[in-house]
Amino acid sequence: MKSYKDILAMAVENEVEAHEFYKAAAAKIQDKNLKKTFEDLAEEETKHKVLLQGYLENDMKTMKFKENKDFQLSETIEEQTLSTDMSFKDAIALAMKKEEEAMNMYRQFAEASEDEKQKETFEELVKMEQQHKTRLEDIYTNAAFVEVW
Repeated sequence: MKSYKDILAMAVENEVEAHEFYKAAAAKIQDKNLKKTFEDLAEEETKHKVLLQGYLENDMKTMKFKENKDFQLSETIEEQTLSTDMSFKDAIALAMKKEEEAMNMYRQFAEASEDEKQKETFEELVKMEQQHKTRLEDIYTNAAFVEVW
């Protein structure tokens, strides 16, 4: 990555891919609650895409996202394949893994960046992806561990 705009263009493309994943998941899943969750996540990815495009088109100097605590729950879950009959908890686990992958990719880019502005941009993108991951981990905990309510 050579420029700030290259970073943002890549981030926009990642948001488009995440949106497509969540829309495809919503189309395949029978459970109405899970379908709605995936539709909501697809919509959030679209909002992130629009936000990032705004930075890209208007050459805004910095972006700031709220930092969330990382419970690292997704790191304990094994990768799964999307299927029409997967359980709510397994589908959420799959979504958590997708957000974890995006977060880790941006973290690696931040660590590899020599340019301070690029590094800061990647660190903010880590926070953005971490917000989704944290939300999904919360949903997963409530779905997977019903007995603790």
